[in-house]
Amino acid sequence: MVFSSVTFLLFFLPCLLAVYFIVPSRFRKARNYILLAFSLVFYAFGGVKFTALLLLSIAINYISGLLAAEGNGQRVRKAGVALAVILGLALLGWFKYAGFFAEIINQVGVPIPVPHITLPIGISFFTFQGLSYVIDVYRGDADCQRNPLYLALYIALFPQLVAGPIVRYTTVEHEITERRENIEDFSAGTVRFMIGFAKKMVLANPMGEIADAVFGQNTPDLTTGAAWIAAIAYTFQIYFDFSSYSDMAIGLGRMFGFHFLENFNYPYIADSITDFWRRWHISLSTWFRDYVYFPLGGSYCSRAKNIRNLSIVWILTGMWHGAAWNFIFWGLWYLFFLLMEKFVWTSPLQRSPAAFKHIYTMLIVIAGWVFFRSPTLGYAGKMLLSMIGFGSGAGGGEAVYYLLEYWPEWIMCLIAIFPVKVLIENALKKCISTGSAAANQLMLWGPKIYALCVFAVSYLKLVTGSFNPFIYFQF
Repeated sequence: MVFSSVTFLLFFLPCLLAVYFIVPSRFRKARNYILLAFSLVFYAFGGVKFTALLLLSIAINYISGLLAAEGNGQRVRKAGVALAVILGLALLGWFKYAGFFAEIINQVGVPIPVPHITLPIGISFFTFQGLSYVIDVYRGDADCQRNPLYLALYIALFPQLVAGPIVRYTTVEHEITERRENIEDFSAGTVRFMIGFAKKMVLANPMGEIADAVFGQNTPDLTTGAAWIAAIAYTFQIYFDFSSYSDMAIGLGRMFGFHFLENFNYPYIADSITDFWRRWHISLSTWFRDYVYFPLGGSYCSRAKNIRNLSIVWILTGMWHGAAWNFIFWGLWYLFFLLMEKFVWTSPLQRSPAAFKHIYTMLIVIAGWVFFRSPTLGYAGKMLLSMIGFGSGAGGGEAVYYLLEYWPEWIMCLIAIFPVKVLIENALKKCISTGSAAANQLMLWGPKIYALCVFAVSYLKLVTGSFNPFIYFQF
């Protein structure tokens, strides 16, 4: 089940809201158990057999958390962390990487069977959430959760279960038992959900149609114009697709009293690759920073060890996204430019004009998305060659067709990557500070009216269309 589906909007969510809020707020346990039950049903829509895997992951992390808790001996606590890491990564490794490594072994001349395994939805997300819980308990940053159903609620909570953001236990630890739902949070969460839904239906899906149509062609047949159109369309698609899901997840969480951290901060206005990764998929980059990079020594070590630490993080980042060479290369692609910015061209880049820094960053990001989207490294290489003029020609009616056919979406995408909302809010706040009643009413009602309008348009697109994938479900 996806948020942008009729089943979710007309059946699952209304039923959950009715059952959840009919229970008085003083019965917090009952509300939590209702939310857990619906979350498990939500996940079961993606494959009932994989619900057992989710429950197994929860059980592993629950037992590991008990062992890692303060009050046990140091050996027992370390054993708890080791248990969570070994078993959690073993499950992730089998379902996500067994086939990939089996193919590599076959390619080097050792014939072994290649398993064909269906990847459980969201396994990378709930595995990392469980690991962060156990590690935080061991470090003393979080209290051990003695109620297994509450830990299950944290890991299986439906808004962020299948495509993030990766929510730390420390973020929601107290809200599991002490949150207080209110009209203000529910209203703000609803507005956030509706705007995220609109980003998905109005921006991400049309860009996805363009990207899929062009990437599905044989690369030697692509003109330079068509290759660029596809690359830029996918650049828009993956941002609006993933950020819209994060918006909807954050909005849904807030409707039920949970306050998840932001996962995106206008990454396409970044002025360096370092800045880009401070703004893109924040929950993943900070997870690797806190649980891999810092424990390895971070940057407080020799240059050689710092490069080693960064290399480990970015190889793992690439592999986290998928078991394929193009994902690994995508991680190495960013590793190279991050190392260059850190050790080679730091000063020249800082002194460069703002326009140059932005163009430099976006060219690297767009090329990176070509590696990410392409089925193979060879395909990505040919695609990039087409983009620099080694395709079937520089022009092409196909590029013009997609520009003209989707011109409203292109314009909206270009506007939406900039912090227009922040600029409008800041302007209204200045007016409010001078006593403007109109600005105050616009600040209060503007987002709600806007959200209702774009939601209505998006719902019409949902019921009349069929192209509606979510990119990050595969991770």
